[in-house]
Amino acid sequence: MEDERDGIYVTPVGESNPGDVASFWARYLRALGSAPSPSVPSAWCFGDTVELADELIELVVRGPKRATVGSVAEYEADGDPLPAVGDLSIVTDGLMRPRALLETTEVRVGPLSSVDEQFAWDEGEGDRTRVSWLEAHTWFFTRAYARMGLEFHPRIPVIFERFAVRYHED
Repeated sequence: MEDERDGIYVTPVGESNPGDVASFWARYLRALGSAPSPSVPSAWCFGDTVELADELIELVVRGPKRATVGSVAEYEADGDPLPAVGDLSIVTDGLMRPRALLETTEVRVGPLSSVDEQFAWDEGEGDRTRVSWLEAHTWFFTRAYARMGLEFHPRIPVIFERFAVRYHED
């Protein structure tokens, strides 16, 4: 199934390969000089399409992206815990290949509309203004809420998360 935005078709992402994720984690531990660990962080991608995931992971490994936002409703629907400071996660590209290890450094839950200029800047997308950030995220969360059978409104609860890149591969 494909979706369309501004005349551009976008392809939904799939699932990460546990073997690829475990190999990435092992490479990180070797680079760190640490012993192997059976505890592999969860893997996910930014966005909900191959194209968006690819664009956003490049902003992480080559650019300014050091923040992200997620819908509380999506975490609840998926049965996932909300991010917490100190969490590690493996982020993939659109083909679900592991690319970066992130550590959550700050978390705030609040309405989508409560985003400030600094967070929009730190997310590193578009022209990095609050106005363009709200436009892009309204589009994204309207689609996400529709998929869950929910109605979007500007005050949906979201998780504003800042992170540090601990390791990445090209």
